[in-house]
Amino acid sequence: MTEPATEFPPPKILTLSPAHKPILITQGAEGRLYKTPSPFQPNKFCALKYRPPKPYRHPILDARLTKARISSEAKVLDRCYREGVPVPAVLAKDAAAGWMMIEWIEGEPVRVGINTWLGERPEDDAVVDSNQEDETALIDLMKRIGVAVGALHRTGVVHGDLTTSNMMLRPWAEDGLPNGNGSNSEKAKAVAGDVVVIDFGLAMQSQSDEDRAVDLYVLERAFASTHPRAERLFHHILDSYREAFKKAPSVLNKLEDVRMRGRKRSMLG
Repeated sequence: MTEPATEFPPPKILTLSPAHKPILITQGAEGRLYKTPSPFQPNKFCALKYRPPKPYRHPILDARLTKARISSEAKVLDRCYREGVPVPAVLAKDAAAGWMMIEWIEGEPVRVGINTWLGERPEDDAVVDSNQEDETALIDLMKRIGVAVGALHRTGVVHGDLTTSNMMLRPWAEDGLPNGNGSNSEKAKAVAGDVVVIDFGLAMQSQSDEDRAVDLYVLERAFASTHPRAERLFHHILDSYREAFKKAPSVLNKLEDVRMRGRKRSMLG
C-alpha cells in the first residue's frame, strides 16, 4: 500500500525518483519503514527507516534525539555486520534528516514461519505431540535462533526487543531445502532459511550479563505468548546459545534471577 503523500509525507530522499513510489510497510510511534528500489543495486529493493519530526517536542530537542537515535542504531548495525552477525547491512544514512537506508531482507518473519509450521490451533489448545510428529525442522530453526542471538551477544550488543517478529527467515536456495514430498516437507519449508535479526531501534552496546539475560527473558516471554504450543521447545534456543557464546553459562545463571523477578512481579500484580 502506497502512503498518501498529503497525510504522511515521506522523507525527501524518497521523492527524488518520481517513477518509483515508496511503499509504507509499517508505522509506529517513533518511525516508519518503507520499501523502495535500491539506488545501489539494480532490480533490488532496500528498506528505509525514517523518524519524522515530532510536533509535540521542542524542535531543537527533537532534532538532537532523532540524530542520536539514527546514529546509534546505524553504529550498532555496522558493528554487528562487521562481526558476522546476521543483520541487514547499512547502505546509507542521514542522521540529521532522520533516515537510514538498509538492506531489504526477503522472506517471512520467524513468527509467521513457526505459526505456519504449527498450523491450525487444536480445539483443546493441545501442545504439539512429539510422539506423532517429526519436529526436526522446527528444532533446527530454534537452534539457528540461538546461534544468531549468541553471535549478537558475543559482539557486545543487546537487542532490547527480541521477538520472533524481529527476526526474518531469509530463504535458502532450492538445493538447501529438505528432501522428500508431502506435508512434512511443506511444513519444513515454512521454517527453512537463515535467521536475520532486524529492528535495532532499542539496541545498545553492553557487556553486562544482566542485560543479556533480560534480552533472553524478553525473547522467552514473547515466544510463550506468540507460540504457546511450541514453548516447551524453547530450551533448544538456549542450548544452541550456550554452544555459540562462550560466556553463556554466566548469562544463563543470571537468566534464572531475571525469571524469579518476573514471577514475583506477576504474583504481586
